[in-house]
Amino acid sequence: MGTESANGIEITNLSHAFAGRTVLSNIDMSVPDGSSVALLGPNGAGKTTLMNILCALLTPDSGRVMLGEMDLARQPDAVRRKIGAVFQDPSLDTRLSAWENLDFHGLIYGLSRRERKRRAAEVLELVELDAWRDEIVRTFSGGMKRRLEIARALMHQPSILFLDEPTTGLDPQSRARIWSYLEGLRASDNLTQVITTHYVEEVEDHDYIYIIDQGRLIASGTPHELKSRHGTSMIRCLPRDATTEEELMAAYPEAMPLADGRIGITLGAGDMLDAFLGRFGARLRQIQIDEPSLATVFLALTGREIDQRTPGAPKKAAGVQ
Repeated sequence: MGTESANGIEITNLSHAFAGRTVLSNIDMSVPDGSSVALLGPNGAGKTTLMNILCALLTPDSGRVMLGEMDLARQPDAVRRKIGAVFQDPSLDTRLSAWENLDFHGLIYGLSRRERKRRAAEVLELVELDAWRDEIVRTFSGGMKRRLEIARALMHQPSILFLDEPTTGLDPQSRARIWSYLEGLRASDNLTQVITTHYVEEVEDHDYIYIIDQGRLIASGTPHELKSRHGTSMIRCLPRDATTEEELMAAYPEAMPLADGRIGITLGAGDMLDAFLGRFGARLRQIQIDEPSLATVFLALTGREIDQRTPGAPKKAAGVQ
């Protein structure tokens, strides 16, 4: 690596294990300055562990992480000053007001009283919470708390923002509002963003996507590149009975069991759909035709939907997500 890196983050051969179980295996990633990168994968894929490592909260077993010219292993305190983080689990002090939460964060980062006052006013206005600055946080809705956590992460003006499942559990309106704030920040402040999610629909507008499953990066590229390489058109159907399901699986050996008893079948060329409908159409409760998408990309790469747990996978261990 030269004296100046074109990448905000460089991850090389990163691995980590908990209690003898590999959680991350040989992860390589590059995140350019000012870009928005998504880590897409199901719960239990290793995304949160990777985030904790990047935030200098967890030391990896092997590998290297560079943030610009800073080596995470050698300069963790300098790295923490450069980054902001919004974690999956809430971390606000709900006994304090919105303003007090921000002021305390600024104090930890060494901001002067004047600077804390200025920055708190700016970030509260950004996330549309300035009218609630003196309200106690425990009275806030889930969406308001998440917006306040984003505001807090921005108090010390980081150049990189990590967000771990930032919209989990929020209603669609709150989710859309948060993505709007994040897009505005990237456009106005050239803020590098690394975001984990298991919501496929939330990654379409990111610059680059890394798909992670069972601790391994299995594919990467722009949304268009991933769909071009791995996306397929697919029939999703729900058989009326077990006999129909058995016949479907026998007729289409590549068929995959999906959630809620549905079956996924790759849609071939020619008259395949007509033949399928002619044989099975009246014996189905539901049928849906999917165009190539990031959902079908994940399905094609793993053989299951992104919200399906790996067969036989253990339940989430503490600190492993």
